[in-house]
Amino acid sequence: MTLGRFAPSPTGVLHLGNLRTALASWLSARGAGGRWIIRMEDVDGPRCRRDLGEAQLRDLAALGLESDGPVLWQSDRGALYREALAALHGAGRLYPCACTRKDLQLLASAPHAEDGLRPYPGRCRGRAWEGFDRALRLRLPEGAVAWEDRLIGPQRDDPAALTGDPLLFRRDGCFAYHLAVVVDDGAQGVTEVVRGTDLRPVTATQIRLQEALGLPRPAYAHLGMVAAPDGSRLGKRAGALGLEALEARGIIPEDILGWLGWSLGCLPRPEACAVSDLIGSFHWNRVPAGEARVPEAWA
Repeated sequence: MTLGRFAPSPTGVLHLGNLRTALASWLSARGAGGRWIIRMEDVDGPRCRRDLGEAQLRDLAALGLESDGPVLWQSDRGALYREALAALHGAGRLYPCACTRKDLQLLASAPHAEDGLRPYPGRCRGRAWEGFDRALRLRLPEGAVAWEDRLIGPQRDDPAALTGDPLLFRRDGCFAYHLAVVVDDGAQGVTEVVRGTDLRPVTATQIRLQEALGLPRPAYAHLGMVAAPDGSRLGKRAGALGLEALEARGIIPEDILGWLGWSLGCLPRPEACAVSDLIGSFHWNRVPAGEARVPEAWA
């Protein structure tokens, strides 16, 4: 059975890009007769707030998107992540990293042409084990990883060259994104990951981590980003539109669902609807692979 998930970080309001991703994931799971769950990725303690996460859950519920099980908060999952680190250490896949942010800026090669990623150059690979209270990286094998993306087709990346050895545990005591997301997808039995194209470059790295932990690989679908009417980026720091801001302008949830559904190829035109109206018309081969631009009247 398909199990989809939506996993936002509770660092601000959900903008239209987040809501579009959540809707696509929900529709894909529902269309396959499966289940859909919500997970709060709040391992970055200083930036993540429980009240913001609760507000995000209310916005999702206003659109009819509610989890089929208890909402999981990653900040409650430290014991599971520590077990995963111990397993990786036992397999000889971890090493301590003493690099500071300044070191990485000096050592990194030029940004990747498409996404600005700076691969870790492996400076600390030869360091002796110093315990679990240090920053820890996963030792990646060489070679490319291939996978089939449900929206953008066949993909192939060499994660060692693209991202370098990923950080799994930070020097401030926080578990890193890669570790938490992979461990929780495996523990929850997630079979389909729907997210934005901004995260496509880390997919091969996460597949390598799944392999190292003996976890199954979910299917992936990477959606185009939501942009302003002029094509400029929308994001938490760049004028992104949230549900509350839109409702203050008289744009009700049914209008938002209609535009989101239209942008996903479910409707011939953006018109008000309920989320249940979209289920039978969602198919991955109808979803545009490019960006979706917000209507002029909403910006």
